[in-house]
Amino acid sequence: MSRVVLVTGGSRGIGAACALRFAGNGDRVAITYNSTTPPAAITDAGILAVKCDVTSTESVEAAFTEVEERFGKVEILVSNAGITKDGLFVRMNESDFTSVIDANLTAAYRVSKRASQQMLRARAGRIILMSSVVGLLGSAGQTNYAASKAGLVGLARSLARELGSRNITVNVVAPGPVATDMTAALGEDRLAELTAAVPLGRMATVDEIAGVVAFLASDDAAYITGAVIPVDGGLGMGH
Repeated sequence: MSRVVLVTGGSRGIGAACALRFAGNGDRVAITYNSTTPPAAITDAGILAVKCDVTSTESVEAAFTEVEERFGKVEILVSNAGITKDGLFVRMNESDFTSVIDANLTAAYRVSKRASQQMLRARAGRIILMSSVVGLLGSAGQTNYAASKAGLVGLARSLARELGSRNITVNVVAPGPVATDMTAALGEDRLAELTAAVPLGRMATVDEIAGVVAFLASDDAAYITGAVIPVDGGLGMGH
């Protein structure tokens, strides 16, 4: 049966690929977007695009209300929205640190809390948080980003323990380097450095990430919760 899916940060890259995968499976899908207008592929697929600032509790509440009025209660949440503000730690100001934590980690708390209210009543639900290989591996120049992505693991595993008795699973996907418009802008030399560190010798596609997200939302993954699924070509193995 068609399920109601909400993907935050779904206007491009991994989020858009996840939304399109769910829509292709026949689900009723909504995305949130903030700065980037969703492409025609999103709207043409019948996906509802809702403007939302995930750093605002009021904006999150309004977005969920709109989705519920159009589609019904959210059954699958993919918390994907996030930002980067890279820089060496000794030069990073407090605003650059806290703003990334707010957009990547605290925002996941906001949307998960709002989604879980209805999931608890329904005694069913799936929450999937988008982390990163750097959350466990670390990355020079990304202390704020790595800290936010590591925090998602603790958040997910704590929620998995709290919500498991209500048949709600909470899992984490941890991608490595992914071929997106953002990474393409890094330049050939930097891309070569990234892929050289990956045992498979290449970057992931957004569809490969979306496939794992779709699996975690499927019946086949009903007994998986509190897991961190690496999709990193072997870059973070052992962590």
